Amino acid sequence: MTNVATPSLTLTALVLVAALSSLQRSAVAQGGGGDAPPPTVSVLTLQKSAVPVMSELPGRVAATRASEVRARVSGILQQRIFAQGSLVKEGDVLYRIDPMLFRVRVASAEATLQKARATQAFARQQYERQKTLRERDYASAAAYDSAAATLAQAEADVALAQAALDEARINLGYTDVRAPITGIIGGALVTEGTLVTAEGAQNLALIEQIDPVYVDFTQSSSELLALRRAVDEGKLASPAPGEARVELVFDDGSLYRLPGKLLFASARVDAATGQVTLRAEFPNPRGELLPGLYVRVRIEQAVRQGAISIPQRSVSRTADGHAQVYVVSKDGIAQPRDVRLGQALDANWTVESGLQAGEQIVVDGVQKVQPGSKVVSEPWQPATTHRTSTSTQATE
Repeated sequence: MTNVATPSLTLTALVLVAALSSLQRSAVAQGGGGDAPPPTVSVLTLQKSAVPVMSELPGRVAATRASEVRARVSGILQQRIFAQGSLVKEGDVLYRIDPMLFRVRVASAEATLQKARATQAFARQQYERQKTLRERDYASAAAYDSAAATLAQAEADVALAQAALDEARINLGYTDVRAPITGIIGGALVTEGTLVTAEGAQNLALIEQIDPVYVDFTQSSSELLALRRAVDEGKLASPAPGEARVELVFDDGSLYRLPGKLLFASARVDAATGQVTLRAEFPNPRGELLPGLYVRVRIEQAVRQGAISIPQRSVSRTADGHAQVYVVSKDGIAQPRDVRLGQALDANWTVESGLQAGEQIVVDGVQKVQPGSKVVSEPWQPATTHRTSTSTQATE
């Protein structure tokens, strides 16, 4: 018997195979089996610029002025006027010494002056009389000369008495012990009832002016010499006078909010330490910087012209610790490149070698890049950054 169902079965099988193939292609397309689009990264086009050479050095805060409060006359302290640890102004009364003896001396000097003036008036009358008589030839020359000498002596006695009175009044004024400078006064070193003397070395209190303050810091003479040689050789440029940046860094790494200015560098090297002492001045309106405080000073000592700097976030590290960045070619291919880093400044690294101006590096999106892969570039927009607390050299 002939099987008439065979052509129908064959046609059905072909339709099933075609449908299955179509479903497989659809599943592959939906499952993402095709090529993924290249990642989008933010890139920075490198440019040369002037970069300051910063050094971070240990320092210590010191008062710009310090004055010991001393008695200028001898006597018994009757009263302490100031509050310990407070701000006092120049001329403020700090202590009072018993003034009774000095008032008596002023009264005595006033009486002596009054007596001298009376004697002077009498001597002047005698002189005028002798002068008139001498003009009429009624008095001898000896009498006239004697009257003139007596008047001169009386005038000298008046001047002497006036000086004694001025001295007595000055000493009376010294019974109010006043602040010699404006600043913060420390603790009282004497109490009421103490006998103080003008000739002794007794210190009644200490006043320190802390706005502004000095910060004295040291640097190795070899480092300073190397910088100066680099400037002389043209490798570095010296900052313009008064434009060198000086900053203060606390122990916790935070930056003092107000910049300072460099005053001087010592002209001699400490024979024991080989260090050169430098001094900077910082404003201190809030009294945050106290004398004796240890700090670190970040100072701009030179300027590197034509340097290349890159954001710190663009740098990754290889397994052996080398610094590396991704460089994007003109055809959009990203390749890793080892770089040698120098100084860290703010949120950037200075590049010693490995990169050239005009090249593009990946800043954001480094984690999405594979060596030799294609990327889609967009310009990197830097955000507002805060200055970091390190200016050390990166070791490669």
